[in-house]
This record gives sequence, structure tokens and C-alpha cells, in this order.
Amino acid sequence: MNRFILRCLVAVALTVVGTAAVPVGGPARTAPSAAVTDSPAPARPAALPPAHGHPRPWEELFGSEIRRMPTTRRVVALTFNAAWDETGVAAALAVLRERGEPATFFLTGRFAERHPAAARAMAAEHGVANHSYAHPRFGALTTREVSDEVLRADLAIRRASGATPLPFFRFPYSATTPRGIADVNALGFADIEFTADTNGYLGTARGMTVQKAVDRAMDGLTPGEIVQMHVGTPDGHGPALDVLALPRLIDAVHARGYHIADLRSLLGKGQEAGVS
Repeated sequence: MNRFILRCLVAVALTVVGTAAVPVGGPARTAPSAAVTDSPAPARPAALPPAHGHPRPWEELFGSEIRRMPTTRRVVALTFNAAWDETGVAAALAVLRERGEPATFFLTGRFAERHPAAARAMAAEHGVANHSYAHPRFGALTTREVSDEVLRADLAIRRASGATPLPFFRFPYSATTPRGIADVNALGFADIEFTADTNGYLGTARGMTVQKAVDRAMDGLTPGEIVQMHVGTPDGHGPALDVLALPRLIDAVHARGYHIADLRSLLGKGQEAGVS
């Protein structure tokens, strides 16, 4: 009996020693400490998983601002910013549909939230892309604030349009900086700016006309030109001159022996869009 009791006491002692050898809290440390943060990094857009192996076509555009498509072909891309009202959306889509021409629409997140029907209409026929959430000047933003602006807009555009935005970003006011571009690239977006701005958004009250808008676009004519226009007006008054100028601009492009290209060709999906 004494030997049996002795063996039990030894077993209990070994159990106690083994338990004491485990550091306090040791078993709970199964997750890396980096997972505990007071402000987690924003998630990448669902359609932009980290790349493996060779860069995807638009990632080859990372590291710089893109002001013309990388091509020697006589093509022009039409783009519209949508940051204010939706005055000219229906008319712009009607012209593009009638002429059978592509365009790309850069939406702010606020525009998408305020005008979801317009966002859906644009996305149903053309590519939509990111123009920030609230249209701030990015030079004054931190990297975290840049992420918030870009990813918040991405989510708003997805929700309003029911579509996956293109992996393209256009800086408000075209105010690019090397750090801003690097921040946007890190989120999976290429910076797509423009070769020529029609300035149609200024309106007749500030001296613009339909013909002046067309002339500004044609003054920048070059293979791969990207034209920036707007579907609305900043003050909500007067016509959207860029939309009124659209038929004349398309005619002028064709008259000079150029064709309209789709920015989606930068995704590497087919040569028919005009970029090679």
C-alpha cells in the first residue's frame, strides 16, 4: 500500500512540474501578435487579389502617372468624371450608344451613393473606375487616409452600380505625387490621368463653349490620347457642355483618321479595343 501511495504522489508531482514549465499565457498565443492592432489595414478590393508570378497587364503601368495609352496606333480614349450632379449622364450614354463608341466613367464614391441609378446605367454599358470618395486633394493625405478614400469609393461604386470597377484610379484635380501614386498602386490600382482636359465643366458662365471644348481635345490629339470630360456641372446649373460637345468631338476624331479606343484594353483583354 505504501508503495502504491508513493507512486501516486510522484505522478501528481510530475504533473504539477510539467504545468509550471508552460509560460503564463503560452497556450493562448496561437495567433501572431501582429494580428492585434488598434487600426487594421484596409482590405484590398475583392477583385484585386495579390498577384503571383508575372504582373497583370495594368500592373505594368505602376510607378508613374499615365497620361496617354501606351500605343502607336491612332486611337483616342474618351473618359468622363462623375463627381457632382448627373445632369448629362443619360444624354452621354445615348450618344455613345448611337455611335457605338466606348467610354470610361470615373466616379466618386459620393456620386455613386447619391446617384445609384446613374452609376448602374454607366456600368451597364461602359467601364467604371475610381475617382476617390470625397474628391479631396491627395497631397495633404496620409497613406492611411489615401487608403480610406480609395477603398471607400471602391465599395460605394460596387454597391451602387452592381459592377466590379476597373483597377484604375484618377486623382482629384489630377494632383498626383510620387507617394500618392505609390499608395494607390499598393492598393492594386493604376493611376490613369489624361492627355487633354476639355474644360467643359467650367460652363458658359466661365467662357467655355462647345467648340472650345472640342478644340482643346483636338489640340492634344496624339496616338493614345486620353480625353477628360465631365458628365455634370460643379454648381448644378447650366448644361453639361462636354456632353453637348460629344457628337462633334467624335466626328472630329474620325475626321483626323483616329478611332475611339476602350481603356479596358489596358487590362489585356483583346486587341480590338485599339491598344497594342
